[in-house]
Amino acid sequence: MVIKEMKFKYSLDNKRYHTLNYDLTNRFKTRVFKVSLNGNFSCPNFKNGHGCIFCSAYGSGDFAGNKNDDLLTQFNSVKEKLNNKWPDTKYIAYFQANTNTYAKVSKLKEMYEKALSFPNVVGISIGTRPDAISDECLNYLIDLSKRTYLVVELGLQSMHNSTLKLINRGHDLKCFDNCVKKLRENNINVVVHIINGLPYETHSMMMDTVKHLNKLDIQGIKIHMLHILKNTELEKFYEKNKFHVLTKKEYVDIVCDQIEQLNDNIVIHRLTGDGKKEDLIEPLWTLKKVSVLNDIDKELSKRGTYQGFNKSILNRVRLICERIVKSSDYVVDATCGNGNDTLFLSKMAKKVFAFDIQALAIDRTRNLLDINNIKNVQLINDSHDKIDKYLKEYDKKLTLILFNLGYLPGENKSITTNHKVVINVVKKGLNMLNNKGIILVVCYPHEEGKKESKTLLKYLDDNKITYKIYKNTDNINAPFLIKIN
Repeated sequence: MVIKEMKFKYSLDNKRYHTLNYDLTNRFKTRVFKVSLNGNFSCPNFKNGHGCIFCSAYGSGDFAGNKNDDLLTQFNSVKEKLNNKWPDTKYIAYFQANTNTYAKVSKLKEMYEKALSFPNVVGISIGTRPDAISDECLNYLIDLSKRTYLVVELGLQSMHNSTLKLINRGHDLKCFDNCVKKLRENNINVVVHIINGLPYETHSMMMDTVKHLNKLDIQGIKIHMLHILKNTELEKFYEKNKFHVLTKKEYVDIVCDQIEQLNDNIVIHRLTGDGKKEDLIEPLWTLKKVSVLNDIDKELSKRGTYQGFNKSILNRVRLICERIVKSSDYVVDATCGNGNDTLFLSKMAKKVFAFDIQALAIDRTRNLLDINNIKNVQLINDSHDKIDKYLKEYDKKLTLILFNLGYLPGENKSITTNHKVVINVVKKGLNMLNNKGIILVVCYPHEEGKKESKTLLKYLDDNKITYKIYKNTDNINAPFLIKIN
């Protein structure tokens, strides 16, 4: 049987994520391009000769217009190139370089209103910082948003205050959250910039940033790879400390993990950043931007996943767990992975037994539990196939056994659970459940996952065991959940 490529609902070109092209075309009913402009603004964080350690002399506007040219000249230089191919194109004026609200409101009005007067400009996008929007500026933005399509792009980079301090960001997470709240209370669209690969950030830390953004009312995200550029403070820091720079594969895996986690209503404006070739020190693989984007597409296709993949079905899992598990119950996380399910269960149950055959998974879970001061979890670095060996005294006492049968996030995709082992554990587990107990199995569309689901369903049918299947309704190659009573 040939399975056709899935169609993601927020994409026009077979992408597995909510594309900017889809959003703008759907909104304006025609092709729309952003034109990067340089309004010659400065930055409140630029003190003592530098600001954020990664920022270049161009103020993160390396490919914006020439600040010495007036706005119309900058605009026309881009427009002329695009009009040859797309004569009916509309435009969004994008003030990109530095902090584009860091000026008197009179100057902001002069610049923004001028840009909005250009032919076929249908909106404006403003790159800025969460600590650089005064009350007077906010009032003007509110007025502007009532007259045109307005987006405010906020740099966050990381949700971790320790990282923000290290990169000399000049504000903390609370400042950012408050700014988002103010903008959204006034119906102003918010796009957030984050950076993967910041010094000493782990996979879990980068995932935490996306999970935090999921909790906020934001409309878009830009995901960047950290660029180490010449003549920046980051260059000096790297020369001294030689922190790990993500490989292309590591970056692709992290971005795919983030896409899978990200709410599907959030528009993804970019998945990698640009750096001028002559200024770039590391990582050089980012120069081949198209290759990076293609690898992200291939990896998502290989996994059979898409934006929001880990939200829909896993939210269903958690709802079921919350209904069933009580504070006096014993439960099993048969595949602890990064520890997120274990942590979740620990806050509901009396005790959690968490299995994983990979030592790295156990270490990650232990670290997560330690950070959250969790004491009611027993970590077992062994196959869940030995559940009866480790839990003899809990026979007929288990309320839940949870299998989340994916890969260990961010690691070797060849290491998966085994369909024969899963069947064996389900057999043992059914005999160890109490009278209200259930087994939950999340099945994924990788090759071993297909075997797991097919074999498990046959076993359940052959033995007339009661079960229910929950599926993502509008996606091919989606994960699904088997609830076994």
